[in-house]
Amino acid sequence: MVNHYRTASFLTSASKASQFPEHDMLEVGFAGRSNAGKSSAINTLCDQKALARTSKTPGRTQLINFFPVNEEHCLVDLPGYGYAKVPEKMRKEWQKLMESYLGERKQLRGLVIIMDIRHPLKDYDVQMLEWCEEMGTPAHVLLTKADKLKKGAASKQLLGVRKALKDEEFDVTVQMFSALKKTGMEELQKVLNGWLGVVV
Repeated sequence: MVNHYRTASFLTSASKASQFPEHDMLEVGFAGRSNAGKSSAINTLCDQKALARTSKTPGRTQLINFFPVNEEHCLVDLPGYGYAKVPEKMRKEWQKLMESYLGERKQLRGLVIIMDIRHPLKDYDVQMLEWCEEMGTPAHVLLTKADKLKKGAASKQLLGVRKALKDEEFDVTVQMFSALKKTGMEELQKVLNGWLGVVV
């Protein structure tokens, strides 16, 4: 499959809604807990080592970063959430920023919610899924770090997450992913291509 996302480049960062770029590009957002492997997943998808900055300190990314792929499509890296050491004031600002983006961004076509396969469906993950449901935004769950588990254990986690989401009546798709081994790349690309109307 042709990787449509290799041409992604950094455009701008925003710490408040007034700084969101004004453009007509269709956007896909990436959200996840601070240590779930979000930046690594974006870098792997785009076949670039340092497009999204990975940090050894979870909770560092408190900005929304915009990465246009071309003149029509843009990937959006949302601030990592759920890290205990983040002060309450920052957490409130994070919530306000996320609500502005998810609630008001007309260009948003879908949200990839990234969870560590070993620790899925934490409170903030569920909150993100609820937001998507409320806003009518399609969501796709990416269970990262699949290489950290044996094949059988990883498959069991995938089935468990699918069942839990179905029980809660969340209408979302779920897949395994490994940035290290690049497994799940085609599946992720197909989801994004579908949302953005990319013909390959």
